[in-house]
Amino acid sequence: MQRFLLSLILSVSMNVFADESADSADDKPKWDVSSDQYHTQEISIDTTQTTWSNVTVSHDGKTLVFDMLGDIYSVSIEGGEARALTDGIEWNYQPRFSPDGSRIAFVSDRAGGDNLWIMNADGSEPRAVTDEAEHLVHNPAWSPDGEYLVGRKGYYSTRSIAAGEIWMFHHGGGNGVNLVKRPNEEKDQKNRSEPVFSSDGKFVYYSADITPGTVWQYNKNSVGSVFAIKRLELATGVTTTAVSGPGGAIRPTPSPDGKQLA
Repeated sequence: MQRFLLSLILSVSMNVFADESADSADDKPKWDVSSDQYHTQEISIDTTQTTWSNVTVSHDGKTLVFDMLGDIYSVSIEGGEARALTDGIEWNYQPRFSPDGSRIAFVSDRAGGDNLWIMNADGSEPRAVTDEAEHLVHNPAWSPDGEYLVGRKGYYSTRSIAAGEIWMFHHGGGNGVNLVKRPNEEKDQKNRSEPVFSSDGKFVYYSADITPGTVWQYNKNSVGSVFAIKRLELATGVTTTAVSGPGGAIRPTPSPDGKQLA
């Protein structure tokens, strides 16, 4: 009888504890990167310099947009006072002007994880293009017609080094199309990143780790080729090596006329 009463008391106590936990969870505000529910302090920074910033220039050559400390700014190409296009707790970076200069693609964690976003050139009406909770998306680049974005999606396997795949997304959103898969699937730790369309939209250039094996290593042979620039033909799916050699090559940038590659 005593054992039964003890069991009953424990059961009732556990139910009460569960109910209190549920009530406590319901009372908490929903987690939101952009909310002001956290302990924050505003600090004013007046500077004329920035480091580790991503820069993009409008098609007409009049406006320069860059990121600094998690926000995106716009300034005249001639110089002057920079104007913030984003302003908040969330981290915004890697801005890229659309071909017509009316929109800016960028990366933001405002929905919880790094995803591709688009906003108007004046910073208004930001909206998500991708909705990835696990495989974070970076390196946005526009197609020449402004309809699509390519980006790098990171996959983690047995360590914190993400293996990259190249994906293409419509500017209106959706699941996207996988253009360049990981050749070693779940075991792959090699990176493919920095995709960009050719000026005619027929090819996608990207950088790829071409060292042998599946594991990412610190002690690579820097005299040989570590990274190479690959070129994917969208119509056929055929991939070729565009630039390689001792030291390797990264961050492909086609010239506007399509005749050169920086």
